[in-house]
Amino acid sequence: MKRILIVEDERDIADLIGFNLERAGFETIKSYDGVEGTKVALRERPDLILLDLMLPGRDGYSVFRELRRDPRTASTPVIILTAKAQTSDRIQGLEAGADDYLTKPFSPKELILRVQAVLKRSDRPPGVVEFTYGPFRFDKNSMKFYLDNEPVELTSIEFKFLLFLCERAGKTQDRNELLCIIWGYSDATQSRTLDTHVKRLRQKLGLRESWLETVRGIGYRVVNHEA
Repeated sequence: MKRILIVEDERDIADLIGFNLERAGFETIKSYDGVEGTKVALRERPDLILLDLMLPGRDGYSVFRELRRDPRTASTPVIILTAKAQTSDRIQGLEAGADDYLTKPFSPKELILRVQAVLKRSDRPPGVVEFTYGPFRFDKNSMKFYLDNEPVELTSIEFKFLLFLCERAGKTQDRNELLCIIWGYSDATQSRTLDTHVKRLRQKLGLRESWLETVRGIGYRVVNHEA
């Protein structure tokens, strides 16, 4: 049974979320402020964290940064829950490294589907333990990524996205299919999510950013520029 930590200061909302998650077969832990939420996350190491942004004691972004810095929770998937519905707010959350961003009010069904999608794509890839393409090396067992044999910290979604492209190197992958396969979205309404992740991933690739190519009007591909 997957354990989900709910960090939400409004107790009625936290209870409603917990009720629906437990009905769907999840175990839940609740925390009502940012300071305690950080401690609980580091101590309990849940499978996924639902994180509100407007928290007493410590705001959600501060909590998120702390969790990403600590090796115990660095790869734990995080879905941000917030009443901030502006596009700029969503982009800020995704650029910070969140796995998904859900605005209030939301339906319990949508929440469950988002949680299931994030958990599905954060599971360790089966099969071969390591995969190498050019300067990129993926350790599927530990979800670690190495660029020119130097470790680079990727989120679980960045890891899966880049691995998916490298395993199909040279072939353009349709953006809608990427959203469906990697993100678990069934339509193209979340296309900005893909663009935001690509932008952040290119920054992490540094001098190798050109290997991740945009195919205008279609999608993305990885190309070896040293071959």
